[in-house]
Amino acid sequence: MPDSADHQPVFYLISGLGADERVFQRLIPQLRGTVHYLPWLAPADPDEPLPAYAERMATAIPLDRRCWLVGVSFGGTVALEIARLRPLALVALISSIPGADQLPPLLKLIRATGVQHWLPPQILKFTPRLGQWYFGVSNGPEYQLFRQILWDQEPRYTRWAIRSLFRWDSRDIGPAVQIRGTHDRVFPPGPAKVEYLIQGGTHFMVYSRADEVARILNQLAGEFRSEPPVV
Repeated sequence: MPDSADHQPVFYLISGLGADERVFQRLIPQLRGTVHYLPWLAPADPDEPLPAYAERMATAIPLDRRCWLVGVSFGGTVALEIARLRPLALVALISSIPGADQLPPLLKLIRATGVQHWLPPQILKFTPRLGQWYFGVSNGPEYQLFRQILWDQEPRYTRWAIRSLFRWDSRDIGPAVQIRGTHDRVFPPGPAKVEYLIQGGTHFMVYSRADEVARILNQLAGEFRSEPPVV
C-alpha cells in the first residue's frame, strides 16, 4: 500500500542569489513528495544580520515539520542558517558550500580587496556572456532563462546577499549533504568530502542537470523517511 501524503517527503527549495523559482522548473516535477518554494524576502535593512533574515524566512516552516531544506548557491547558506532554527530539518546543498571557510580563492580575493563595494551589484546584467561562462550556462533556452533572471535581479537584495555571504559566521553550523558539479566555476569542489559529485555539472546544474539532481534528492528523502534526523 502506498504511503499516505502525511508520510511523503517534504522539500523546501531556496534558489541562489538573484534567482527565483524558475531555476527549479525542471526539478520540481521530478521530486517525489510535497514541494514548497521559499521566495526571497526583501532585507529589512542593508545591514540585516543573516541569522535575523533566516529567522524571517523560517516562519514559513512549521517548527515540528521534518523536511529537507534544499539550497542552491547562496540559498544553501540561508538553508543552513534556517536549519539552526528548525531541528527536524535536513539540508541538501546544490552548488553551494557547507561553511565560510570553504569560499573559493576568487571570492576570498574579492572579499579581501573590497572590490564588491565599488562594482555595481547587477554587473552581470550588463555582461551576460561573462555570466554565462562563469555559471556554466549553455546556449539556447537555458541562456535565455539565465538572461531573464539576471535582468530581474533586485540590486538592493543582491548587494545585501553578497555582503552577508562575505560576513557569514558559520561556526557550529549543522551538517549538510553536498551535491556539487565538477565544472562549477563559482564554487568548485575542493579537497573536502563531497557526498555527490556530478561529472560535468556546472553552477547552473539545478536546471541543466535536473534529472540527476532529482534522482539524488529522491534517494536521500527515501533513505531518511523512516530514520531520525541527524543532529
